[in-house]
Formats: sequence, C-alpha cells, structure tokens
Amino acid sequence: MRALVCKELGTAQQLSLEDNWPDPTPGPKEVIVDVKAAGLNFPDTLIIAGKYQVQPELPFIPGAEAAGVVSAIGEKVTNVKVGDEVIFIGSHGGFCEKATVPAMMVVPKPPKQSFLQAAGIGMTYFTSHYALKQRANLQPGETVLVLGAGGGVGITAVELAAQMGATVIAAASTQDKLDLAEKMGATHLINYTSEDLRARIKDITGGKGVDVIYDPVGGDITETAFRSIAWKGRHLVVGFAAGDIPKLPINLALLKGASIVGVFWGAFTQAETAEHLSNVKELWGMFAQGKLSPTVTDVFAFEDYAKAFDHLTGRLARGKVILDIDGSQT
Repeated sequence: MRALVCKELGTAQQLSLEDNWPDPTPGPKEVIVDVKAAGLNFPDTLIIAGKYQVQPELPFIPGAEAAGVVSAIGEKVTNVKVGDEVIFIGSHGGFCEKATVPAMMVVPKPPKQSFLQAAGIGMTYFTSHYALKQRANLQPGETVLVLGAGGGVGITAVELAAQMGATVIAAASTQDKLDLAEKMGATHLINYTSEDLRARIKDITGGKGVDVIYDPVGGDITETAFRSIAWKGRHLVVGFAAGDIPKLPINLALLKGASIVGVFWGAFTQAETAEHLSNVKELWGMFAQGKLSPTVTDVFAFEDYAKAFDHLTGRLARGKVILDIDGSQT
C-alpha cells in the first residue's frame, strides 16, 4: 500500500511517500480502514517534529484523522463490520491507504457527509464542541471571540457558537477568511492585521468585553485578547498555531475574575468517555438535521502532501485542508 512515513523527526518535507509499505492485519480489537480521505491538523506538524504530547516510535505513519471503509476487523470487534463507512481519530496512522485503528476510536461516518467532509470533522468539531460546551459552559446570549476564525478548527467554533445562541466575533488575518466566518454565523468581523483588536472589541461589546475567548492561535495575540475579556470570562486554550506559547501576566486573571481554561479533547475522550460519546451523538444529530456543514476549501492529491502541509503551516487555509488518499474523491 501507499503510506506517508516519518523516518526521522523534522518537517513535512522530510516525510517519505512509500509505494510498497506492508499491508496491515488487524489485532483482536483493531479494524482495518481503507482510507478515502484524511484531514491535516497542526498536531500532525508537531508529532513529525517530535514535539507532541504523544510520540510514537520511528518509523511511523502520521495522520490523526481520516475517513474510509472498514475492510477487515479483529476477532473481538463488535461495534463495526466490514463495509461500514467510518471516521477515526487518534494521534497518528491516518496518512495511508490501509490504516490500522483501535476499534474504540472508530465511529460511523456522519449522515449526509462526503468522505472529504467527514475526514475533517473529528479533530475540529469534536474539539470545538467540547471546548464550548464542557469547558466554557457557553450560554445563549453570551459573546464569543474566535481567534483564527478562518482556519479548520476556528471555523467550527464560529459555527457551533452561533448554533448555541451566542453572539460571535470572528477575528482573522484576511478578508476571505472573515467572509467565510460570516457565512458560518459570525455577527461581527475583525481583521487583526489591519484593525486594533482591543478597540474593536470595546466598540462591539460596549466596553463590557467578551465572555469567552476561543484561542487556537497563541503568540502575541493571546494577551491582547485576554485584556478584552469580560468579568468572569473564560479564555479557552486550544492550540498554538502561531508557533509561540504565550506568557500571560497572571494578575490579569485576578483583575478580571477570569478563568484560563485548557482544552485537551484527546484526554477528555479517555477520562470522560461516556460524556464524549454523548457529544458525538449530539453532533451527529446536528449533521443529520442539516444544522452543521463542514467547510472543505482545500483538497490536495496524496502525492502533493508537502504542498498541503505548506498550506496549513502558512495559515493559508480557509476551513479544512484534506488529502485525497485514494484519488477517487476529487
């Protein structure tokens, strides 16, 4: 099978697309998924650089999420069968034609979604839903500032926050990203490369500040945003797409009565599995009702993986970046 393999830690340009990587066989509690499409995420860049929380032994196949069809199951697997259309999420293993996946990490493909759409649902929607529902306890009528609102995870936060009855302020670096955010439910738009973020937030909220900050960006903008948080606001630490882990003057949290809240969806699925499965059921219901519509704007052929990673790390993506693994989806 074809597989994208990490043989040495570094950048995506150091990965190797192998044409004859050994076909896998499932263990007793594993399934084999014939991968149709796979989503790219910033944690993929961290794991191939050796900087992620979970680090597999070399060589390994990166790729945290994908969609496809079950082609084989282990003898103790009962939750899926051969022929089922599924998605899966893990730390790695998705950038190949035949992925070996623990059965517990496989869920049915959401209704009405193509493989290209489904391949980008897991990390983004699951993370944003958990962040806004469990970590922020977002309430209807509250105001949410979404940083990096045009990216894969940010755009799902915009969409979900709007569905939850919040007023959404989308902040992004380009007008085309802001246009997409507006389409997905944002009420107010801020281009933080050309506008004063704090001044615009003050104007939009009448000086109150924002109740929730959804922050997958990090870097210098984190402190700027936090200084605009409302009394008892919640700052969600989702990721560090800017590359730098910010340092906040902790007295700001005291003065604002505010909370800095970590969002680690992967750990949540293990520590609170029943709650995670309840979230999946709720999200799948929203997909079935047509309330959510995954945004896939950038699709790359498998062999163009380096270009796809450059698109992601260059923060050029609007919505989700997807690899067409088997070449049949575009």
